[in-house]
Amino acid sequence: MLTITELAKEYATGTRALESITFTIHEPQVVAIIGSSGAGKSTLIRCVNRLVEPTSGRVVLNNLDVTALGRRELRKARRRMGMIFQEYNLVERLTVMENALSGRLGYVSFWQAYRRKYPPEDISAAFELLERVGLKGYQDTRADALSGGQRQRVGIARALMQRPELLLVDEPTASLDPKTARQIMRLLVELAHERGTPALVNIHDVGLAQAHADRIVGLSGGVVVFDGPPEAVTPQVLTDIYGEEDWSTTIRKVDEEEDQSSSHRLEGESAAG
Repeated sequence: MLTITELAKEYATGTRALESITFTIHEPQVVAIIGSSGAGKSTLIRCVNRLVEPTSGRVVLNNLDVTALGRRELRKARRRMGMIFQEYNLVERLTVMENALSGRLGYVSFWQAYRRKYPPEDISAAFELLERVGLKGYQDTRADALSGGQRQRVGIARALMQRPELLLVDEPTASLDPKTARQIMRLLVELAHERGTPALVNIHDVGLAQAHADRIVGLSGGVVVFDGPPEAVTPQVLTDIYGEEDWSTTIRKVDEEEDQSSSHRLEGESAAG
């Protein structure tokens, strides 16, 4: 599905943000990228869709070499990769529905986009997605009237409206309170699994990553120092990633109540946060 080979990024200042990153996602799994600030997490996510141009290496998505594409082909390829941002990146003056439908901009004509005239099937799909992410009834609400958690739900819906082959998620919970962060992370994982879409999630919270992701990749100094299942994250692994510290209280697993939650519970949580 996604193969990253010897990916490196060196900035004009001489800073090496990534060094020979190599790993493969063979199945629709959620892969959490963890590491300290400056470890290269955001750079890695952005190199995959070339929002940041890698210095060397290859990124191949379903047999398409993204790193070899020209500008026009790259624009088309980005339709296949849904991006969810920490800052939400919504158009504040537009409604929830209009922001969600913007995920279809690459598939409609200029005049359809300008006049916000989308095909009926896109509108129907947007209504279904908004209900699924817990925003039923919010379609006419302006983005600037939403809470942080609600904005992130709109961002998720917008990315999924692209019908992507890969989700790239950059710090989706960094600006959220702990309860909302858990809800958003759980929702992301559920939707990725439901749709069979692999996801790369850059995340600071080790506990959230361990509780919800299928796999964890740890970066330190732009190098992969760990790649394995959440249960293999030990205090020694965290020392390798972050440095010496007492990590005994950092590692936690999802409790039974969280493990049994479902999308029905999310819908009953007032689309909140």
